[in-house]
Amino acid sequence: MNLKVCSAQSFELEIKEIAADKSISHRCAIFSLLSDKPSCIRNYLKGEDTLDTLRIAKKLGLEVQEERGEMILIPPPSIQEPSSILECGNAGTAIRLYLGLLSAQKGLFVLSGDCYLNKRPMKRVVSPLRDIGASILGRQEGNLAPLVVVGKGDLQAFDYTSPIPSAQVKSALILSGLFANGNCVYREPELSRDHTERMLKGMGAEIESKASKQGGVEIFLSPLKGKLKPLVMEIPADPSSAFFFALAAAILPRSHLVLKNILLNKTRIEAFRILEKMGVRISYKETSSIYESIGDIEIVSPQSLRSVEVSEKIAWLIDEIPALAIAMACAKGVSWVRNAKELRVKETDRIKAVVENLKLCGIKARELDDGFEIEGGEIKSAEVSSYGDHRIAMSFAIAGLKAGMKILEAEYINISFPNFLEILSRITQVEKCECK
Repeated sequence: MNLKVCSAQSFELEIKEIAADKSISHRCAIFSLLSDKPSCIRNYLKGEDTLDTLRIAKKLGLEVQEERGEMILIPPPSIQEPSSILECGNAGTAIRLYLGLLSAQKGLFVLSGDCYLNKRPMKRVVSPLRDIGASILGRQEGNLAPLVVVGKGDLQAFDYTSPIPSAQVKSALILSGLFANGNCVYREPELSRDHTERMLKGMGAEIESKASKQGGVEIFLSPLKGKLKPLVMEIPADPSSAFFFALAAAILPRSHLVLKNILLNKTRIEAFRILEKMGVRISYKETSSIYESIGDIEIVSPQSLRSVEVSEKIAWLIDEIPALAIAMACAKGVSWVRNAKELRVKETDRIKAVVENLKLCGIKARELDDGFEIEGGEIKSAEVSSYGDHRIAMSFAIAGLKAGMKILEAEYINISFPNFLEILSRITQVEKCECK
């Protein structure tokens, strides 16, 4: 599917229909396998990635019922050995978290994905798991999927220091540590998304996190003594998805936007803080704080955007950097992003994808090894590629509000934000057309 987005003027909106949080949805499906009672989840994200995660959980024995708007997740007595390949689609979170969990179970498990996921590096998870006794086979010595886990259920305790802040690596190791033969310690140089720690602790796991003397984070966890308590939660709206419309308000002068029921976890709203540095007026109103801080975000566009330099807390805004690049392209002056080499190994090489697409739009942009440099200017109408990446597709759909845009392979939007185009059509005209 190709997508044509028309240019737009200022807008005023209140949006209540932002897609549910992707990270939390993944974890609800996986963590529900660790309880002996049904979990009750409202507002589970029905995106392609999270549905793949749920389908895998079902192959492992989870029973799923839907009643009166709730999803009831009924766990098996123990994780079952599947009779077929566990297809992860495009979901990096699914394959990496399941690697951690399944390495600690008894059985044979084969994990694979689509053509994009099977190019993404897995050794960052595979290597530390192998070091504690996991048996994992795969292409390029276990760096690429398909991956085969030969679970023996006898993992060793660990004291592991991650070279990078990564919620996926951290979550995989924590899940394996819950079944290890002793207490475990996980260290990362900077706090990454902490949904795993928060949710598992809420379910009764013995897990504690504290700041280290070196400025990073130390997580201490003990192996499970029994089954965890079930999850009972309503998943809030995803701030990474909401950010695309915050971007729309930022680049269209005289716009006013209210985003409702958004996850306000500090590790998830850093991109909004960057927009504030660029001159956008943003306010936050907390409405709930049970598992996580949840509330409303109000955005008022500035007369013009200021350039910005981004090099810190990259782990907190890695998913939003492609969208931030659009704001930088509309700002006065030169902006840059550094220390973000992780962008090269996401769904696509996002540094290359952003720079190449911006050049097509008439914007001066330059690749750096660990980021990019963008000189603000006037975005022109162009035909750009999604590169098979949902966030690239949505970022340039929002860029289309300035001058019109055609995005090739825009169907990848459904991976994380199935109703994105429906909401976007409240701002401008959006047309789907078949691929060439």
